[in-house]
Amino acid sequence: MKILVLAITLNTILISCGSTEKNATTIKELEKNAHTLLFFDKTQSVDINNSFVKNKYEAALKNIIDQNINTAGDVLEIYYIHENTAKAKCLSIVTRTEKENTEGLNVTDLEASETNYKMGIQKERKMMLTMAIQKMNEKNTGSSNLETNVSASVQVLAAALEDKKNVMAYFFSDMIESVKTGRDFHKMAPISHDQAQEWANNDVESKKLYNLAPATITMILPFEPTSSSKENNPNVTDYWKVYFEALGIRQINEI
Repeated sequence: MKILVLAITLNTILISCGSTEKNATTIKELEKNAHTLLFFDKTQSVDINNSFVKNKYEAALKNIIDQNINTAGDVLEIYYIHENTAKAKCLSIVTRTEKENTEGLNVTDLEASETNYKMGIQKERKMMLTMAIQKMNEKNTGSSNLETNVSASVQVLAAALEDKKNVMAYFFSDMIESVKTGRDFHKMAPISHDQAQEWANNDVESKKLYNLAPATITMILPFEPTSSSKENNPNVTDYWKVYFEALGIRQINEI
């Protein structure tokens, strides 16, 4: 699997003598760069050709990129969910458009600077959206599509948190864990919230060495609003909420 990496060298930050406070602020701002992780389910249970799923996912992708890609240093990475999720990175891009220091600029130059920034960031967002949709639409015809290892995303999240960015993970998946050596929700899914909680607490024990705070998680499910509980089992999403909360994540959303 090819990995596309757009490496960007950040400009040197010049700080005048005695501006310790400004230096600290700059470092703090750099640490808050967004690190967006997109997990695309590449197993047989998610049909990206379904018109509802396709439209929902493409709209979600646009919103995510528009919200999270704002300045130089923001990162967008894509992983595939399948048998070998932790090793399935297929795209990594670092944003290079940065906001100019507008201190001392007159009104005309200020407007020009803002216009240049908006044009640059919009160009990058459009490029990222095009690439993300391409990766989302790619077919997985290999044997790796027989297993769905959502739990392997823990290692990916932990690695992303090491760069001290604002890590936000988005799962474009039905969240149906299905691995030969672990849970298989296709064969046996939790039948109640209590059972989901019990299973999650038991399963997460092997991952307790990871602390995923302060990352956030959003599950973007491929189910229509009229889907039955048999198809869109609320106990499955309850399982993941308990699972990730046990690893320190406090913000878990479901769309």
